[in-house]
Amino acid sequence: MTPLAIDHVILATADIYATSARLERDHGLVSLPGGRHAGHGTGNRIVPLGEAYIEIMGIVDEDEAAASPMGAWLRDQTAAGDRVAALCLRTDASGLDATAERLGLRPLPMSRDAPGGVTLTWRLAGLAEAMADPSRTFFIDWQVPPDLHPARGDARHRVRPTGFARVELAGDEGAIRDWLGGEVPGVSVASASAPSVRAAVALAGGREVLLG
Repeated sequence: MTPLAIDHVILATADIYATSARLERDHGLVSLPGGRHAGHGTGNRIVPLGEAYIEIMGIVDEDEAAASPMGAWLRDQTAAGDRVAALCLRTDASGLDATAERLGLRPLPMSRDAPGGVTLTWRLAGLAEAMADPSRTFFIDWQVPPDLHPARGDARHRVRPTGFARVELAGDEGAIRDWLGGEVPGVSVASASAPSVRAAVALAGGREVLLG
């Protein structure tokens, strides 16, 4: 079983393209076309960081999103502007099954059409729980070759990102640690009255970009 690792954070936005332009203009971080989540009215752009990535997610079809829990969630998340809304942890098939069994979750197969006629497939567990409480992670088992993982995209950044400097989950500290089931490299846990997730991108030379 592969240990849990940071896969990506969702940066929720009301305008995918405006947020993508801001990250490039202000921080030198270039995003690549992502795709659409069929049936949800949502879509994304991807900021590859090497082993992990930022998923800039927003609504791309208002009518479809109006009937989607994910659409309603995104509207709520972005009412006050861009927000780091969720953390996804990566493992393999056996790791996802073991995590799902431990937490009483049901893995769901998902896919999206990516540029170039490629369809990306994966299994998720815990997304509904993460949408309800940002201090809860969700979990992914990618079913694609390593070179098709979104983190490996060829983005011509003006800076050199080296991954996430840190991701902090805040809320009920004991409950968060129980959910994770152990230490996850790069993820810290803090006690707070209101649950949240925060993230910062590490750049070469010791600089950081705080998201959201």
